[in-house]
Amino acid sequence: MFSCPTGSLSRILLVAGAVGLGSSSLYGQNSPPPASAPPAAPISKIDIFLGYSYLAPHGTITTTLADGTLSPAKYSSVDYGAIGSGSYFFNKYVGAQVEIGVHPDGNNDGASTYSGGIIARYPTDEGITPFVHALAGGLRLGGPNYEPLASHAYTWGTALTVGGGLDYGLPWFDHHLALRLFQADYQYYHASFGPQPVTGGRANLNNARLSTGVVVKFGSIVPPPPVTYSCSASPASVFPGDPVTVTGSALNLNPKKTATYTWSGSGVKVTGDSTTGNVDTSSLSPGSYTVTGHVSEGQKPGQFADCTANFTVKDYEPPTITCSANPTTIKPGDTATITSQGVSPQNRPLTYSYTASAGQVSGTGTTATLTTTGAPAGSITVTCNVADDKGHTASATTSVNVEAPPPPPAPKTSTLCSITFGRDTKRPARVDNEAKACLDQVALSAQQTPDANVTVVGEAGPEPAPAKGKRKHAPVIANLAAQRAVNTKDYLVKEKGIDASRISVRTGTQSVDEVENYLVPAGATFDSDVSGTTAVDESTVKPQTRTPLGAKKAAHHKKKAAAAPAQ
Repeated sequence: MFSCPTGSLSRILLVAGAVGLGSSSLYGQNSPPPASAPPAAPISKIDIFLGYSYLAPHGTITTTLADGTLSPAKYSSVDYGAIGSGSYFFNKYVGAQVEIGVHPDGNNDGASTYSGGIIARYPTDEGITPFVHALAGGLRLGGPNYEPLASHAYTWGTALTVGGGLDYGLPWFDHHLALRLFQADYQYYHASFGPQPVTGGRANLNNARLSTGVVVKFGSIVPPPPVTYSCSASPASVFPGDPVTVTGSALNLNPKKTATYTWSGSGVKVTGDSTTGNVDTSSLSPGSYTVTGHVSEGQKPGQFADCTANFTVKDYEPPTITCSANPTTIKPGDTATITSQGVSPQNRPLTYSYTASAGQVSGTGTTATLTTTGAPAGSITVTCNVADDKGHTASATTSVNVEAPPPPPAPKTSTLCSITFGRDTKRPARVDNEAKACLDQVALSAQQTPDANVTVVGEAGPEPAPAKGKRKHAPVIANLAAQRAVNTKDYLVKEKGIDASRISVRTGTQSVDEVENYLVPAGATFDSDVSGTTAVDESTVKPQTRTPLGAKKAAHHKKKAAAAPAQ
C-alpha cells in the first residue's frame, strides 16, 4: 500500500467506459427499436453488486523508531481490490445498503472496510439508474511494518463513505442484470496504531475509490395505481338551517382491504363515516364553505386520497318598513301617533323599535306615541326600526313639526316705592330716616336681580310761600329735583353697597316733592317704559353730605359764594 502506481486510475476508467459502451452497442444491435414503446423495465427490490475496486488514499503516518528516528510513511494507491454490496429498497427510490471493500497489496499494509447506510436511486424508463449512498462502518487498515513487531502492522478503525454512481440495465435475464458503469466514492479513514515507538501513530486518510462491476436485481416494486377520490355537495346553495349532503366516490381501492372514510370542514360540522356525510348549517353565517373528504386503506402514498366539495349558505333577505306620523304638526307638549309597517320576504317574525331626535317615543308594536314635552320647536325626526329573528334590520323615518311657542313678553320697567322730601323745609333735598324703609326695599330688589339696574327720578314741586308774618329761612337749591335724585343714589351706594354703575339718575316733570324709584330688568328700556324724564349730569350735581339736623359747621360765617347750603 505504500507503492505509487500512478497509471492505475486511468486504466480502470478506460476499462469501465469500454465495457459500458460495448454493452450499449450490443443491446442496440440485438434489440431494434420496436414499433411501439416496450414495457418499462421492472424496478428491483434487492440489488447485489460485485466488482473491481481501485483505492487511492491520501495521507501519511509518522512512526518513531526505537533509536528515536522519525520514519514517515506515505499511503499510496492500491491497484487490486474487490467490492461487494447488497441493497434492499423500501420503495422505488430509497433503501438500505451494506458493503464490503477489500484492498490488500500483499505487503501486510492493505485496507478493508465493512459499512452500512442508506442508498437513494432514480430509475428511468431508459434503463439508466443514477444513485447516491452514505455509509459508515469499521476499517481494518495496514500500517508501518517494522520487525520484530510485524503482528501489529494491522489495526481497526473507522471508515465513512459518501458517493454515487450509474447503473445501466441490460436486456438479459428479463432485465434482472445491470452493468455498474462506475461507482465513485470519497472515504475517510481513521485508525490508531497504538503508542510509539516502532509501530505507534495515528492515520487520518482522505481516499478516492473507483469501482465497476455487475449488478444482479431481485424482486420487483410495482406500485398499485393510486387511490383517487371525488365528492360533491347537494344542494349547492341553501339558507341557514337547511341540510346539505356530501357524497364521495373512490377509485382504485384494494378490495381486500377495508377503506376508512372521514369528513371535515373549516368551521363546518360534518357527520358521517361512509361515502356520505351530512352538514349542519344551522349555525353557519352566509358565505361559501368547503367540506373535505378523506378515504384511506393504509398510510403509504397512493393508499389514501382527499376530495373537496363546496356549497354556499345564502343570507335571508332583509325586511322592509314604512313609517308615518299623524298629525305631522303639533304644538309644544302635544303628542303624535307613529305608525310603521314591516314586511319580511321569508315571513320571518318581526320586532319593532323607535327612536326620536327630540322628545320621547314609546311603543314596541306597529304603533308608537311621540311626546314633545320639553322638546324644542322645529322638526323632530322619528326613526322606525324593524328586525327579524335572524338579525336582519331595516329602518325608515318620518318627521313631526313642533310649532314655536309665542315669544314671552318683553321685560318691563317696574315701579318701586317713592320717598318724600316735603317734611324738612330747611333741608328739602336731604334723604331723611323715613326714606330708609323704601330705599332698603330698593336695595333688596337690586341685590335679588343682579342683572337689573335701578333708576331714580327726582321731582320738585313749587316752592311754598312763607307763612304770614314770618320770614322765609329755607335755602334755595338750584335744580332741586336733580339734587334729590343724586342724594338718593349716594345713599344706595354708600349705605346699601349698590354698585354705582347700576344706578341711573334722572329728573321728571311732576310737581311733587319726591323721588320715584324704578327697577329696570335686563332687556328693558327705561325711556320706552317711562316717558318725560331727563338724565342728570352727575359731573355738575354732586351729592350732599347727609348731616343730622342742628349740626354746625366749623366755618359758619365763611361761606363760599358758590357752595350749596349744608343739609
